[in-house]
Formats: sequence, structure tokens, C-alpha cells
Amino acid sequence: MKWKILSSEYLFKDLWFTVRKDRCETPMGKIIDPYYVYEFPTWVAAVPVTEDGRIVMVRQYRHALGEVCIEIPGGCVDDTDNSPQEAIARELLEETGYSFSSYEYLGKISANPSSNNNVLHMFLARGGKKVADQKLDANEEIEVVYLTIDELKQLLKENKIIQAMHVSCILYALEKMGKVSW
Repeated sequence: MKWKILSSEYLFKDLWFTVRKDRCETPMGKIIDPYYVYEFPTWVAAVPVTEDGRIVMVRQYRHALGEVCIEIPGGCVDDTDNSPQEAIARELLEETGYSFSSYEYLGKISANPSSNNNVLHMFLARGGKKVADQKLDANEEIEVVYLTIDELKQLLKENKIIQAMHVSCILYALEKMGKVSW
């Protein structure tokens, strides 16, 4: 079922977004031309739990939607990160000022495997302690928000967390913590 790439052409390249146009051939010999692929860096996100059991969330403006959203912390795996776990530890510290004593890998998911080439690695971070001030990127304005597990579940129930990949990560984390079951 896997397609063979006959040629690729980059149409746009910028800091964290690239558009590629491929010419492909299916195993049955059908030519697919053009097929557009959006290249993004690998992403990481975590449900961070403090030592006293609170969930550390972030609220920030999301320009593409024109809305202020409540989300879990996360970001891109940088070239300087040795692993997705190292990346999420860095992102958590930068965005929230918290360090965590343990990280449990929850798996990986894709925002849209038909057009995006990257994945999101999901984590449950536990034992969080505030150790620093936020160290935000120039374009970030992030408010840290603390929730109980019941408050988090209520936000999910009310569809108030709209970042779909974050909702997936939260559900996997809640299942790992024994707070939801399938």
C-alpha cells in the first residue's frame, strides 16, 4: 500500500512550517501528482501534575483561531533536545517554571496523517515543583492555570479545551492515573 515518491519540490520553507509538493506512484502504478505535504517539527505535550495533585495548564492567545485557549504545556522538539522527554521537560520549565520528578510516555499521535509529516509525543509528568519563573519565547504570553482533576474533566465535558491533540493527551493521562476508564 505504500507509495513511492518519484519527485519532491519544496514550495515554502520557514521557521516551523514547510510545504512540499510530491509526485508519487501507488503500488498499482497510479501517478498522484501533486500531493502536498506540510512538514512540521516533532511536537511534545504533557499533562503535568504537581506534588499536591493539581494539574498545571496554560492559557494563551491562539492567533489562527483568534481565541484565548486553555491547553496543556508543550511545544517543539528542538535540535538541542536529545529526546522527546528532554524536550517536554524543557518546555514545561520554560512555560510554567515547574520541574517534574517523573515522566511517563503515553504514546504518539498525528494531527493529520494525510497531510502532516510529524507526530506529537504525549507524556504524563508527575511530582511537579515550582523551581523557576517562566522563560517564554518573544512571541509567547502564557498564563499558568491550576486545576483539580475534577475541574479538568469538567472542561473536557463542556468542550472548553479545543486543541484536539491536547484532549487526546489528557484522556490518555487520565486513563493512566485511573481517573477514567474505557
